[in-house]
Amino acid sequence: METNNKKPSGLLNVQTGKEHFSLDLYPPSPELNLFIEHYWIVNWDLRGQKPYLSENLPHPSVHLVFEKNQSSIYGVVMKKFSILLEEKGTVFGIKFRPGAFYPFVQKSMDHFTGQAIPSQNIFGEMMNEFESGIFSLTDQKEMIELGESFLFSIIPNKDETLLQIHAIIEKMKSDPLINTVEDISEYFHLSVRTLQRLFKKYVGVNPKWVIRRYRLLEVADQLSNGHPQPWQQLVADLGYYDQSHFIRDFKSIVGRSPEEYIRKSI
Repeated sequence: METNNKKPSGLLNVQTGKEHFSLDLYPPSPELNLFIEHYWIVNWDLRGQKPYLSENLPHPSVHLVFEKNQSSIYGVVMKKFSILLEEKGTVFGIKFRPGAFYPFVQKSMDHFTGQAIPSQNIFGEMMNEFESGIFSLTDQKEMIELGESFLFSIIPNKDETLLQIHAIIEKMKSDPLINTVEDISEYFHLSVRTLQRLFKKYVGVNPKWVIRRYRLLEVADQLSNGHPQPWQQLVADLGYYDQSHFIRDFKSIVGRSPEEYIRKSI
């Protein structure tokens, strides 16, 4: 199994982070592609060094995260979140596609938003066995095989609504001309109320939040990776017509203005 070639999205201060930890992404088996975006594995060894604070911007996705003695289901996070890395450790995560965790639990995703729920509370005591198995391994391929064996044991039936959610999410993500819920409503011939109901149930956040989040993620990723264009040009390219509105959005989630973020990233 080869690593996924795409760069991680939403990771702030990418260049500095590379000096403190490794992050590897792996694609799912084809049979799980409807539900899983990728697997991720973080390793760090900071023994004898200062702890490192890793900062991340959230995606509209649920994660199943395996950590020693505290594996959890993380619902969509609304704000920037930080993880303190210290000493030596490994974390193995499963990133579900937006909306794709709902078929596994049949419970509205807004109940999970902003929550970290012990995985045993959702999937039972068998999670203890999988957690122990994951951390008995050192080979990443074997970790993923074990993670997939768990997923195959609980894989739900095909969900036609999930396919619709995927199409809507992809349009939001890839089309910079989509800036409002009304744009999506018109494109997919769905009422705004229907979209809001679908997103509350399947994704856990409203569609307006998702649209804005993808725009901010794109800009932050471009800045983190040393995009040659001035950020003002990126703003225009990604559909923001009011620069002050963008700055407010960016600062509310990143905690710094774009110019401050660029200076800190250099």
